[in-house]
Amino acid sequence: MNVQQVKQAAPRFDTAYHQRLNLQAWGSDNLYPQHLSRIAAASGTAELCLSRFCKFIEGNGFMDGLAGKELNEQGDTADDILHLIAQDVARYSGFALHVNYNLLCEVTEIHHVPFEHCRLEECDDAGHVQHIITHPDWIGKKTKNGQRIAVDEQHVEHFNVFNPNHEAIREQIMMAGGIDCYNGQILWCSMAGRNIYPTPIYDAVISDMSTEEGLGNIKNRNARNNFLTSAMLITKRGVPKFDQDGNDISSPTITPEDLAAFQGDERVGKLLLVELENDEDKPEVVPFTANNYDKDFTATDASVIERIYAQFHQELFYAIRIGKLGFSGDVMADAYTYYAGEVTIEQRFISRGLSQVLAVWHEPILRNADTTILKIQYAGMTNV
Repeated sequence: MNVQQVKQAAPRFDTAYHQRLNLQAWGSDNLYPQHLSRIAAASGTAELCLSRFCKFIEGNGFMDGLAGKELNEQGDTADDILHLIAQDVARYSGFALHVNYNLLCEVTEIHHVPFEHCRLEECDDAGHVQHIITHPDWIGKKTKNGQRIAVDEQHVEHFNVFNPNHEAIREQIMMAGGIDCYNGQILWCSMAGRNIYPTPIYDAVISDMSTEEGLGNIKNRNARNNFLTSAMLITKRGVPKFDQDGNDISSPTITPEDLAAFQGDERVGKLLLVELENDEDKPEVVPFTANNYDKDFTATDASVIERIYAQFHQELFYAIRIGKLGFSGDVMADAYTYYAGEVTIEQRFISRGLSQVLAVWHEPILRNADTTILKIQYAGMTNV
């Protein structure tokens, strides 16, 4: 069998042209990162692995000369911004920074922009993206002052892509009507390359994440909604009741409401009373046996969790979790050292992006600042 005969998988997402807003849609419905977030949020293992991924990317922050430096009027320090960037890089393999300039074309402020809020404008004839288009909620359900923030031309905002060239900045300021009207630029960085929507490393296991959510639902329903009566007492029904026309108006033996009252973990041990039609039948107690399907899914549950850990390159933490390697300070220190090396590509990616902005910072002292992210080290007990 050659490669052409193998059944082909569908693309992870489509990049289509959104004519009304003149942008490149991130997914066929332009909601690829939003879908990813919901799938990951429903998987406990995925959220745990993502949290660890973020933690190691952020490391111990920047060097002392940069870490506590305030980079905007709100007082956000370089480490504060790094914390937000690390989450975007872990979840979406990219990040975005908004920069403001002064009249000398020097950067005066840096703000984090949630990566899932950003979309690329359609390329021009030369193949360049000129603007980054942002919206606070591309799903269109968020509200402001009681009004829904629709996804339309009125509620999206266009920012020029980051370009520290003085002539380009002056031209943009003039076109905006002056420095007071200028909304700055956005540095949009993708680990997939320039002007390409990225695919996070966990995209390949989104089916496993969804499977884990389904397994969790089964366990929940089995524990909370299973029929858990302890016994059923069968007795005589008594004399039936009839109306004036001779119709039987007796209440049914068991109604759906009766069954609901005997379901769930909080109703265990109740007794269900059932009346019989035939007077000759004697009272009888019939025990109920509840069905528990948890064991049927044990192998699936374990394999799904293992695959999610493996996709994040966190096999060592998984081995510690299941007791394969035991637990000690040395084992955890080795695991930390190993995984700190796994995120160096992401850390260098962040450092390169921030260095581009600081190179034109209005204070010369930061223009050559060391943007190296310090590696995290094991310093005690942690959740596995």
